[in-house]
Amino acid sequence: MPTEPKSYPGPRVLTVRELAGYLRVHQTTVYRLLREQKLPAFKVGADWRFNREEIERWMIDKQKRS
Repeated sequence: MPTEPKSYPGPRVLTVRELAGYLRVHQTTVYRLLREQKLPAFKVGADWRFNREEIERWMIDKQKRS
């Protein structure tokens, strides 16, 4: 049974760099997932941002499907 991720004590909204660190992947992987429309995200100007709570729900959903 999947466990919920521990609460990340950082900001509610993450940058690409912060998300890559949180997921422990390279920033290129984050951009690839964005291109494939596999990550919940939104843009502020030209920059991508991620709601941490939505990312945590996305992770839980992915764990349940695997």
